[in-house]
Amino acid sequence: MSFVRRAATVVAAATALTAALALPAFAHVTIQPGTAEQGGFTKVAFRVPNERDNASTTKIEVSFPTEHPLAFVSVKPVPGWTVKVTEGKLPAPVKTEYGDLEEAVTKVVWEGGKINPGEFQEFEVSMGQLPEVDSLMFPTKQTYSGGEVVDWSEAPKADGTEPEHPAPLLKLVPAAEDGATATPATAAASASAAASASGAPSVTPVAAASSSDGTARLLGGAGLVVGIIGVVIGALGLRRRPSA
Repeated sequence: MSFVRRAATVVAAATALTAALALPAFAHVTIQPGTAEQGGFTKVAFRVPNERDNASTTKIEVSFPTEHPLAFVSVKPVPGWTVKVTEGKLPAPVKTEYGDLEEAVTKVVWEGGKINPGEFQEFEVSMGQLPEVDSLMFPTKQTYSGGEVVDWSEAPKADGTEPEHPAPLLKLVPAAEDGATATPATAAASASAAASASGAPSVTPVAAASSSDGTARLLGGAGLVVGIIGVVIGALGLRRRPSA
């Protein structure tokens, strides 16, 4: 029984270690998918995980860029949540192909719902026309039921490392030329549109990529657990072997 207890302890410790290594990649507010084409329109989801064990997320406040404003923004209703879209006057008019843009969406707030511990929620937004810049930041405030507010507003560091509270970042790439190979985001949109036209369920390759990434992490963690168990079982076997 002593051997069984030791093995069980090792498995529990290894599992906890694997979970601890995997959590940082998912422990902040992100925008999915993280890439879109310049000059076009896109649909994104602000993915909000609940990081607290003793409180629920009750409010999400996303700030939209005013230096590169978006002329068109619409939101998808989320059951159990109310949404408020705020428009404001821009510091200076911005020229677009639709004319001078003097006002634009500056903030979107979801509240009234609840994201419990161990859960996440996605808040979808359709927006455009995307500017010809490298990226757009969407600083986000996450409010918990206990009154705590986490401000996800830090820009990426110059050395490429991630800050403690990174803002959701949408990377923008040049639009694919006619006849050129489409980006993954464009291919996903085309596949979804084709599926909708044929009446078949739409499939988003980006989601599949995220699933594959998660599977790879899971398999890597499982390998780590198996390796640790093997080392411990070998050590226990040597200790139990009678000396010559």
